[in-house]
Amino acid sequence: MFDTKFAIVLRDDLPVWQKLNVTAFLTSGVVAQFPDIIGEPYRDRAGNVYNPLSIQPVIVLCADQATLGAIHSRALERGVTSSLYVEEMFSTGFDAANRAVFAEFAPEDAKVVGIALRADKKTVDKITKGARMHP
Repeated sequence: MFDTKFAIVLRDDLPVWQKLNVTAFLTSGVVAQFPDIIGEPYRDRAGNVYNPLSIQPVIVLCADQATLGAIHSRALERGVTSSLYVEEMFSTGFDAANRAVFAEFAPEDAKVVGIALRADKKTVDKITKGARMHP
């Protein structure tokens, strides 16, 4: 049905609230990159209108820190633009602070807690190798 895959990989040792927070932030990055992923508004039987949602399913995976680092590297090597969340962003409270702390790290020392990407299915499968379905 889809030639692409939308995947999110979360660090497996995060508390649930952080997993949910990171998932929301990472999803918004992919949607910003691919606005055509958003469908039409939803309407219930009473005529109430709700926000449109993604037309494509999202797969949520998990991995340990080392595997996340490898996934990050593979995305960069393949030129796949991703959404990335690093551990230090949990200590900030707003976008400018997030970007400032993010800029302090390079791929080799970033403590990645989540990554999201959308690309050709085979490419996403190769990039996310080693991750497993989130329980």
